[in-house]
Amino acid sequence: MTIKAVLFDLDDTLLWDERSVEEAFSETCKYAQTVSGVNPDALQHEVREAARTLYASYDTFEFTKRIGINPFEALWAHFTGGEHEEFRRLERVVPQYRVEAWTRGLRALGIDDEGLGSVCADLFMKERRQRPYVYAETFEVLAQLKAQYPLLLLTNGAPCLQQEKLDGVPDILQYFEHIVISGNFAEGKPAISLFEHAMSLLGIKPHEGLMIGDKLTTDIQGSINVGMHNAWVNRTNQELSGAVHPEFEVNSLHQITDIIQIIDNQQAAV
Repeated sequence: MTIKAVLFDLDDTLLWDERSVEEAFSETCKYAQTVSGVNPDALQHEVREAARTLYASYDTFEFTKRIGINPFEALWAHFTGGEHEEFRRLERVVPQYRVEAWTRGLRALGIDDEGLGSVCADLFMKERRQRPYVYAETFEVLAQLKAQYPLLLLTNGAPCLQQEKLDGVPDILQYFEHIVISGNFAEGKPAISLFEHAMSLLGIKPHEGLMIGDKLTTDIQGSINVGMHNAWVNRTNQELSGAVHPEFEVNSLHQITDIIQIIDNQQAAV
């Protein structure tokens, strides 16, 4: 048997993070509409733009890029965990970042109200925490694979935030022998060092692992960097472009077992 272990990304591979964020924005912007009359769709656009711009202006930006923490995660994360000093800087800056992002978004639409910006910042955090979604096939596929292979979760992000996401769907933890979060290390996917650490935990060689993830530049590129089999989860039928070419492409986790069989058959034929 060629494949001896399966590695999974978390966000938008097992957990439907994009839906959680979108709904939290939608509910918060609808509230702002009831208070100020602002267009909710326009507000969401402006807050997202303000968050991206503001996030990139902090001296923590290079660290968050390296670890893999996006500006919308910072709109609801506390950053109380993690050993890196950069997390303490983030912990200090994000309360004002959240308020400023929402205030700037409102101001761009003619609503100059920091008080409302503060209320929206708090509401977004609450709404996001109430929405821990998983994809319909997640648990079925994990149970099927766990019966045959050790599973490892390899996720970019802040330790406290990724752990909070996992705690929101506690049934998912039982499927993994190991959980590796980039914020506990010097860098995130696609760094070779992170994949090598994951392989050492599993006791496998690169060709004995299969990495499953939705991000070409992190999950797929990282597995390519170490010579590991990979499958790109493309649920929204994005057009493949750029320099990163996955070995396999799937639109459902149900296809993973077929991919493993293909890999094993190819190896047996060698």
